[in-house]
Amino acid sequence: MAYSSKQKVGILGGGQLGRMLIQAAIDLDVHLKVIDPDADAPCKYIAHEFVHGDFKDYDTVLQFGKDCEIITIEIENVNLEALEELERMGKKVFPQPHILRQIKNKRVQKQFYLDHDIPTAPFQLTENPEAVQAMPIPLPFVNKLGEGGYDGRGVQIMRNETDLSKAFEEPSLVEAMIDFDKELAVVVARSASGEIKSFPVVEMAFHPEANLVEYLFSPAKISLDIEEKAKKLAEQTAQTFGIVGLLAVEMFLDKSGEILVNEVAPRPHNSGHHTLKANFVSQFEQHLRAILGLPLGDTQAIAPAAMVNLLGEEGHTGIAEYQGMEDCLALSGVFPFLYGKKITKPYRKMGHVSLVDADFDKLEEKVNFVKNTLKVIAKSKIDG
Repeated sequence: MAYSSKQKVGILGGGQLGRMLIQAAIDLDVHLKVIDPDADAPCKYIAHEFVHGDFKDYDTVLQFGKDCEIITIEIENVNLEALEELERMGKKVFPQPHILRQIKNKRVQKQFYLDHDIPTAPFQLTENPEAVQAMPIPLPFVNKLGEGGYDGRGVQIMRNETDLSKAFEEPSLVEAMIDFDKELAVVVARSASGEIKSFPVVEMAFHPEANLVEYLFSPAKISLDIEEKAKKLAEQTAQTFGIVGLLAVEMFLDKSGEILVNEVAPRPHNSGHHTLKANFVSQFEQHLRAILGLPLGDTQAIAPAAMVNLLGEEGHTGIAEYQGMEDCLALSGVFPFLYGKKITKPYRKMGHVSLVDADFDKLEEKVNFVKNTLKVIAKSKIDG
């Protein structure tokens, strides 16, 4: 069957992930239509069609998807009822709405792991702050909001009795703190035909205040045995969900060598941004291949790589400027990707830098240089 680029793909969400999907779609000549509630979303000026609208509103999403052959997402917090109706109308919706229901709520997601023998940290579901405070799980533990958390929000560590007063008011879960050695991630793609391919395992380091990925290395510094176990578990998770598209699987490697699934994201993910420069196929092209029914690409790495998130500097809110950009661009193997966000705020994701080097020690040096040199500051600060 001949490939046709005439299919219109709708994306719910016009942020940086949508922006990078568009960049990958250009090579395949795919027509992309994007919706986002932000009138100045990063996708606005590069999408074939941009709709300023609320992707959480039933009628808006239904109307948006009617002239699309395929609909996908770059954020989970969308109207699932509208996606289910579009699916009934014959539209291809990937990831499938019923899988989004299982993943969108972390309480349901964790129960899914338990029900399907996917190893994960011990947890208890909680309905209110009183239930969190009465938990038999010893402090410190993690309190995760059921729905609405994103980029580190909706997750908090209860370290002592005083912290218990901050327990989430809404339904949440309490999870045991894992004495982990490393935090790993594997991005897996699965097509409708059942073909599965995973990217090399990455090792992540999280920002201590923002609770999101600060930088990562690919491949992770782990044994071949642990690498195979991590990839096998990630692929098992994607297969168990039955997802079509990408699934980013975040994991803990504990001190005993056991691997536990922490969370998953049914879309392109921060842990795969380096693939834009470091792998034969990027996570964004791979997602498009999966949802378009094309053969999955070669996930092999071209060279050891790293990724550094560019976060807004603390104390800076206003028009964004990138201090130290020239110094970083003077280095070989350093590739910035800016997300087109005009306003910076403390810890807001403003871009990332992909780095490659055949020498891992030099790669680490570059990571430290970029972290210490490239800063997102406010040209003219905004109060509040």
